[in-house]
Amino acid sequence: MEARQVLRRPLLTEKATVSREARNEYAFEVNTRANKLQIKAAIEQEFNVKVADVRTVTVKGKMKRQGYTMGRRAGWKKALVTLKPGNTIELFEQT
Repeated sequence: MEARQVLRRPLLTEKATVSREARNEYAFEVNTRANKLQIKAAIEQEFNVKVADVRTVTVKGKMKRQGYTMGRRAGWKKALVTLKPGNTIELFEQT
């Protein structure tokens, strides 16, 4: 998989911001079929940084109701990427 296929979007949440400031850890939504090695390679290639660790979480979709009809939102995969000291991703620093 190419880097653009692995990385879907950065997660710019309050919890991710606290994690970034405390542990130099960045959060991304990634392709559900991507593994940790592919995620690490995509981050290093796309942002020109060195990755120390990758942790992944599969987030299950929630049940939602619209009138009488029940449905389920799609599940997705989150990657928490820890960078080596001295590395930052400029995309996150601008917000």
